[in-house]
Amino acid sequence: MNLLKNTLEHLQALVAFDTRNPPRTITTGGIFDYLRQQLSGFAITLTDHGAGAVSLLAVRGTPHLLCNVHLDTVPDSPHWRSNPFELGVGAERAVGLGACDIKGAAAAMLAVAQYSQGDCAFLFSTDEEANDGRCIAAFIARKSNFDAVLVAEPTACEAVLTHRGNHSVRVRFTGRAGHASATQRAGDSALHQAVRWGNKALDLVEAQAQQRFGGLAGLRFNIGRIEGGIKANVIAPEAELRFGFRPLPSMDHSELLEAFRTVTDIVPAEFEETFCGPSLPSDTSGNAEQQRLQAQDLALTLGLPVGNAVDFWTEASLFSAAGYVSLVFGPGSIEQAHSADEWVALEQLSSYANHLHRIIHDGRA
Repeated sequence: MNLLKNTLEHLQALVAFDTRNPPRTITTGGIFDYLRQQLSGFAITLTDHGAGAVSLLAVRGTPHLLCNVHLDTVPDSPHWRSNPFELGVGAERAVGLGACDIKGAAAAMLAVAQYSQGDCAFLFSTDEEANDGRCIAAFIARKSNFDAVLVAEPTACEAVLTHRGNHSVRVRFTGRAGHASATQRAGDSALHQAVRWGNKALDLVEAQAQQRFGGLAGLRFNIGRIEGGIKANVIAPEAELRFGFRPLPSMDHSELLEAFRTVTDIVPAEFEETFCGPSLPSDTSGNAEQQRLQAQDLALTLGLPVGNAVDFWTEASLFSAAGYVSLVFGPGSIEQAHSADEWVALEQLSSYANHLHRIIHDGRA
């Protein structure tokens, strides 16, 4: 049995499929035809959720554990030194678009499925990079009989039990156009409102700096874009600001949203949350620590090393919010994800495949 060799063969095939998201042109053919061909003996459910969101659930036997991995990738940057759709394998690493995030894990799942006979279940999806999650939402709505979920993301083959939430917000300010030589009142310029809002929002974030949970501290916040105005001598009648914040599992994101909305005396004309990704664990009613301990027990039962909390977001939180014991576990480092010449260490692929094979072979899935 050579799990690494077989994993690399599958990874070469998976990388060759263009699953960039955007442009969200993924269909039920292509990479999913390949998956179906490799998963002989599995009950297959293939679903097109629209807008490039496609999922494939493969189940063999009656497993209690679900392994989830997304197949979509970010777009390739112009700084790639090789063809991003051709896997390059060296002495220590495999290079290709999505090799680290996270087709390497998907390839290992296929290899393990073919080298084992035990009960197991895999959920492949294609909308994780879209901020328009449909695949996991549809799976959760079906209320499947799994007890726990392992979500594959680059965690250096350590079980991650805790990460921040991820929320994106669009804010629109309105003012009154006029000549910039005139005396302005506080609400006249939409751009001045946006700048004042930003200053107050930064103060609010600073006030959360001492809060902690599971090895994480404070509230992460970023103003990503401000647009508006006409020219330097015209008072801006409209402005739009987009920001993101990443709370701890112990923080109530709804309360934070309201705090951001009302952080200045002038309430924005529009304030819309465009993406809501809960933290891991997802329970903000006081049971987050209990959920974290349940995930820790799962990791120990599966024989997985437990790693530190991380700042990046994963879909494990969606499963957690639906009541599944959930943790993040996958090969590679987040530092290589979304980068030009993206790569994953061969040692990481081998370790992940061996862990997965042991779990299925020992009947722990």
